[in-house]
Amino acid sequence: MSNLNRNIQPDINLVDRISLVKPVFERMDNGIPVYLIDTAQQDLIKIEFMFSGGSWYETKKLIANFTNRMLKEGTPSMSSRDIADRIDYYGAHLETSSDKDMGYVSLYSLNKHLDKTLPVLAEIIQSPVFNQKELDTLKQNRKQHFLVNNEKVRYLAKRKFNELIFGKGHPYGKVFSSEDFDQISRNDLVSFHNQFYTAGNCKVIAAGKIPGNLLSLLNKYFGNFSGNVSQQPILPAIDMINPEDKKAHLVKKNAVQTAIRVGKVLFNKTHPDYVRLKVLNTILGGYFGSRLMSNIREDKGYTYGIGSAIVSLHHSGYFFITSEVGSDVAQDAIREIYHEIDHLRQEKVPQQELDLVKNYILGSFLRSNDGAFAQADNFKSLLEYGLDYTYFDHYIEIVKAINTGEILDLAQQYLDPESLRLLTVGQE
Repeated sequence: MSNLNRNIQPDINLVDRISLVKPVFERMDNGIPVYLIDTAQQDLIKIEFMFSGGSWYETKKLIANFTNRMLKEGTPSMSSRDIADRIDYYGAHLETSSDKDMGYVSLYSLNKHLDKTLPVLAEIIQSPVFNQKELDTLKQNRKQHFLVNNEKVRYLAKRKFNELIFGKGHPYGKVFSSEDFDQISRNDLVSFHNQFYTAGNCKVIAAGKIPGNLLSLLNKYFGNFSGNVSQQPILPAIDMINPEDKKAHLVKKNAVQTAIRVGKVLFNKTHPDYVRLKVLNTILGGYFGSRLMSNIREDKGYTYGIGSAIVSLHHSGYFFITSEVGSDVAQDAIREIYHEIDHLRQEKVPQQELDLVKNYILGSFLRSNDGAFAQADNFKSLLEYGLDYTYFDHYIEIVKAINTGEILDLAQQYLDPESLRLLTVGQE
C-alpha cells in the first residue's frame, strides 16, 4: 500500500455530466400542475405550493409578505396555536416564504401522516382568516424588527441599493418605511390572497419518497381549490435615473463601519451570457478564494468579508459587490474594488486560476443537487423561468468551455466602471 504524498496536488477532473431525477408531471383534477421528484429512501416528503404572488405584484408595500406570513395564523376551524400543535404532533413542519416574485407554502411530513397533515396545508392555503389580533401582533413585531435592523449599515445599504439601481418607481426598487407597517389592513391581505393564491396561479412540486396515493390525496384535499390566473399588474412609471447620480451616500451618524455596495442592473438566467458571467463573478468575488477576498480581506485587512453575486429575478436581474469596512479605510477599500475590476478588464485571467474556479463552480453545482429536496429546489429554479433540464447540460458545457479570452471580453462588456453605481452607508 503506497503512502499518500500530501505535497503533491491531486489532478483536477472537471464534471462531465450530472445525473438528475427528472420530475414526473401530473395534474390535479382542477388543473393544478404537479411535479413529482421521487428520489428518497426515507419515508419523508416535501410538498411545495408556488404562487406568482411576490412583492412585484403588490400595489401597496409589504402586502405580499404579510399575506404569506399570515397564512399560518388561523383558519375557520383552527387558531394559530391549533395549527402549530397539530403539525408538531405529527412531526411535520410548515413553512411559508415570499420574495420579489413568488409566494411559497411548504409542508414537510412523514408519508404515513399525510392524511392528517395535508388537511392543515389545504386549509391554510385556501381559507386563512387573517385574524386581526394576530395581524396586529405581526405588524408590531415586524416593525420593531425593522427599526432594530435600520440601525445597521449593512441592512440600510441592502435596502437602498435596489432603489438606487432600479429607481423608486420600479417594483424591484421600492423601499418601505416604518409608516408602511401602520398602513396594512386586514382587507389588503384578503384582497391579495383572493387575487394571487388561486388554483390557476399555482404549481406544486413534491419531492422525497412519493407515495402511490399522493395525487389522490391532493385531489381529496385540494379538489375545491379554484380561482383564475392572476393578471399582471400595470408596471408603474420607472424613475429616470440621472447618469450623473452614479454615487450615493446615506449618512448613519456614529457608525463604526461603512457599508459598500457597487453594481448595476443586468439580466436573468434566460440570457445567453448569464452562466458565463457567473464564472467571471466567481473570479471577482463569488467564493472565498476570489480576488476581492484575497486583496481586501487577506492582504489589506480592511474587512472580515467581501463578495459579489449575480441575482436573477423573473423580470430582470442585477450584479452587486458588498462589504462592510472600517470607516477610516472605506475610500481605500473602494479604490481596491475598482482596481480589481480594472485588472479583470485589462489582463487575461491566468489559466490556472480559471481552472480552479471552474472546478469550484462545478463542484458546488454537484453539491447543490445532493438529495431530493435540493434537486427539487434546482428544478424550481428552472420551472419559474420556463426552462428545462437542458439548461443544466448547457451550464456544465459553458463552464467547462469558457476561456481566458472570453472572461476578458465579458469584463470589458459588463464591468465598465462608468456603468456601475456606488452606494456607501456610514458617517458623513
